[in-house]
Amino acid sequence: ITEVKKKKKRLNRSILLAKKIIIKDGGSPQGIGEPSVYHAVVVIFLEFFAWGLLTTPMLTVLHQTFPQHTFLMNGLIHGVKGLLSFLSAPLIGALSDVWGRKSFLLLTVFFTCAPIPLMKISPWWYFAVISMSGVFAVTFSVIFAYVADITQEHERSTAYGLVSATFAASLVTSPAIGAYLSVAYGDTLVVILATAIALLDICFILVAVPESLPEKMRPASWGAPISWEQADPFASLRKVGQDSTVLLICITVFLSYLPEAGQYSSFFLYLRQVIGFSSETVAAFIAVVGILSILAQTVVLGILMRSIGNKNTILLGLGFQILQLAWYGFGSQPWMMWAAGAVAAMSSITFPAISAIVSRNADPDQQGVVQGMITGIRGLCNGLGPALYGFVFYLFHVELTDTDSSGKGSAIIPGPPFLFGACSVLLSLLVALFIPEHTGPGMRPGAYKKHSNGAQSHSHSPQGSGAEGKEPLLEDSSV
Repeated sequence: ITEVKKKKKRLNRSILLAKKIIIKDGGSPQGIGEPSVYHAVVVIFLEFFAWGLLTTPMLTVLHQTFPQHTFLMNGLIHGVKGLLSFLSAPLIGALSDVWGRKSFLLLTVFFTCAPIPLMKISPWWYFAVISMSGVFAVTFSVIFAYVADITQEHERSTAYGLVSATFAASLVTSPAIGAYLSVAYGDTLVVILATAIALLDICFILVAVPESLPEKMRPASWGAPISWEQADPFASLRKVGQDSTVLLICITVFLSYLPEAGQYSSFFLYLRQVIGFSSETVAAFIAVVGILSILAQTVVLGILMRSIGNKNTILLGLGFQILQLAWYGFGSQPWMMWAAGAVAAMSSITFPAISAIVSRNADPDQQGVVQGMITGIRGLCNGLGPALYGFVFYLFHVELTDTDSSGKGSAIIPGPPFLFGACSVLLSLLVALFIPEHTGPGMRPGAYKKHSNGAQSHSHSPQGSGAEGKEPLLEDSSV
């Protein structure tokens, strides 16, 4: 009994020490230097570099673990993870407003990377922990709140662009490195390396990242109450119908992002198992499409916004997305996938353009609320999309035979879910036609005023939630 008591005392002491390290009450912020965008960039790069390394080993383990219904199980795993992230994101955002960003960066990165070592220890536990880790897998929300705390409004889009490019760069390089190491030295080394990089990221947050939210900016200390309004993931969705322009934008986002989320969860598996791409080719495909997406979102997007306007840029992006999904659906040759990948990179201009039209049409004090609605819908799609794709693959009997051979699907339509996606985006395009180009300085003054209590009442919070609204723009489009 005394041994147990001693252990408990030691544990309590270590928890208190961790709290002191993570959140230093008052005084100067812990970490190296002043809080900067570069701290956020390093955290994002290391986290997604670690996961990118596992692209090839994960496809192999997934097929070995679920040889019968690979696509269905893949859809369910990502679907559960997406829905849990959707449910927890507002609560974690609200708690980070009270307890500071650093502690939640540590929490989200730790739980997002927790499944990595389990890939070799126990594949079943690995996939179970991946789906459960969705509760905390919202690093982007906290990162963008961190960036919003330390940047002025006019600098913010540049800062978001930097984080976006870093995310894309980590995914451009790491799958290729992972595929090469997997072939040369085996999957175990890749998993060990990914685990080491994840640990390095956690150490970097503990030691180097300073707190971006000063104590005086927080509503109160650790014990501050969090209202249900702040933590309710459906709160933003309930406000959607209050304004016709917001409603049209939200429907457009839902119908276009649902297939995108599904595609993101299953496409590399589809390339590898059904089209017959090798691990190296999948890695090269990700790299090329990633680089083209970065070009599309920087150079091409700027030119289009200036020359044809905001609304027409959205319509053009949706048009590219329909073409890309239809090509994936009917294409059965590798060259078709490469061509469709180039079109996919062009379709990545849609979401930044939607974000721009939202921020231009909303009053400054409504930005957080409106962007929060978009985030809510994107989070919902992250859960529904993968599950929908997995179910459609299962429905059309697109099953896998062997890891190295092609799957047996419908001879006429190799990828049925992609055609469902193309139809969904076509509906999205028809809805987007009715979005007004510009509705004046505000969508409807006072429409959201009653929601300005809770998290939005703190001076820093609208910036944070506006940032969260941009999170999936960056997350999916570069892929």
